[in-house]
Amino acid sequence: MSGLSKALPLFSVGEKMQKSVNPSKVLFRGAFILTIAAIITKILSAFYRIPFQNIVGDIGFYIYQQVYPFYGIAMVLSTTGFPVVISKLYAEQKEKGDDEKSRLLLFVSFIYLQLFGFLCFLILYLGSNQIALWMNDPHLSILLRVVSIVFLTFPFVALLRGYYQGIGNMVPTALSQVGEQTTRVLTIIFLSYLFMQKGYSLYLVGGGAMFGSITGSLISAIILFMFLWIRKEWKLIAPNKEIFHSYTDDIKRIFKLLLFQGLTICLSGMLLIFLQLADSLNLYSLLTSSGVEQTIAKGLKGIFDRGQPLIQLGTTVATAMSLTLVPMITRERMALKPQFLHHKIRLAIKVSIVVGLGASAGLWAIMEPTNTMLFENADGSSVLGVLGFVILFTSIILTIIAIMQGLGSLMFPALTVLGTFPLKYCLNMVFVPAFATMGAALASLISLAIVSAILFMKLKKIVKIPLFNSHFLGTVLAATVLMVLFLKGYLFISGFIIEPLALGRIGAAFQALSSACFGGMLFLLIIIKGSVFTEEELSLFPLGSKLIHFMARKDRK
Repeated sequence: MSGLSKALPLFSVGEKMQKSVNPSKVLFRGAFILTIAAIITKILSAFYRIPFQNIVGDIGFYIYQQVYPFYGIAMVLSTTGFPVVISKLYAEQKEKGDDEKSRLLLFVSFIYLQLFGFLCFLILYLGSNQIALWMNDPHLSILLRVVSIVFLTFPFVALLRGYYQGIGNMVPTALSQVGEQTTRVLTIIFLSYLFMQKGYSLYLVGGGAMFGSITGSLISAIILFMFLWIRKEWKLIAPNKEIFHSYTDDIKRIFKLLLFQGLTICLSGMLLIFLQLADSLNLYSLLTSSGVEQTIAKGLKGIFDRGQPLIQLGTTVATAMSLTLVPMITRERMALKPQFLHHKIRLAIKVSIVVGLGASAGLWAIMEPTNTMLFENADGSSVLGVLGFVILFTSIILTIIAIMQGLGSLMFPALTVLGTFPLKYCLNMVFVPAFATMGAALASLISLAIVSAILFMKLKKIVKIPLFNSHFLGTVLAATVLMVLFLKGYLFISGFIIEPLALGRIGAAFQALSSACFGGMLFLLIIIKGSVFTEEELSLFPLGSKLIHFMARKDRK
């Protein structure tokens, strides 16, 4: 993301200007637009859970989060894998000047996605009762039926996003993502508040919240269709009937590419969803089978799910970086510049570790006031503090996956991420009966640590270069320890002033926000002073020219 700020003034609007721009700059412009959209949607997706939990409570939050992973799967299908593959194939056909095959590609892709989406819809809709029983909560079946409808709308959205990305226009995709998430969030907050005021059951409230997934996807489809309608592009992509008899082999090839490349990219984007899905399927049932009363178990799962918005916010930087890494690394690989390629890979790994460890350790240190500030009380703070280290492993994993995709490796990271689900599911069965929700947190960390190690070893085998040295690791660990000690001391001292005033959430908010600022600044200062990044690397970051002044004089050029 850092290097994109320099390319920003070169971005232009309009087709005539676009034609005169260097292709690499067009690539950066597209990556920048999609990155901004991804950050906005990520923040919206994280923040709405906080007022929602405040409205419906921990049990209402449990109900919603039990079904959310299924919506998350539909979101990944319509946002990453399939649009990426369709855009790549469409761009290739347009470069060849073969309009007929371009039209064929879009039509065949639409048929494939419709079949795939309808199959997912049938599995979820008809299997809703069985899945709800698997979760040990039959009342969830109605929510599963509601969210299944999204799989009927995603094909249209995925196809048009792929088409517009294929012609180099990222604006429709970006606007549709932001519009979808905004509509969904507003629907969730409005209906949950309205239904709670009317005294409806929490399961009906959850159904209303899940209805937001339908309104969001419909708005996304409308936005994309409006671009198609206004620009009169509908006729440009509609295929002729005769084409299907002439290109049988091409149709088979398109199906194969969508099946393998599309799904592999989709699977790589489902890391956190697989963790949540495993918890949805067996965490509550393991708690109840261990002797925990049902209402208490639902509350414990709801408290455990408070960690999701914190994890999503913590991984925003890694997500943004992964979106920009693929085109950057692909470009360097295609240009046969190994020196620049290796530098970008090393920098990406270093950033993921620094950001991930700093965010995880900092959140662990201030979890109690943060929990109270966001969710009204400090229940489950110890569990959420441990769960926060998911940010570290997720940041590393997302970065390595992006690097490997940029290097052309799709299948290995996809299969590794897919393995997260059975691994997490089985570890839950081991740890939850003994340690309750703390066991689920440990199961998440162990699963991600194993996945991180596998991907890291595979990446080292591919690039055959040292990714970081002992000086880097020592400095980052020292910065982390000093930050944690400072934060614990700051909270201890400030507690003597705030606690007698009985300020409740306001006092907790002051402690959480001020400690986050002070701790973050201390961590960043130690990282810069410790020469974790060179002057050249710092200059690539936002406000990097200012940060360089904090470097030790001997390390400046």
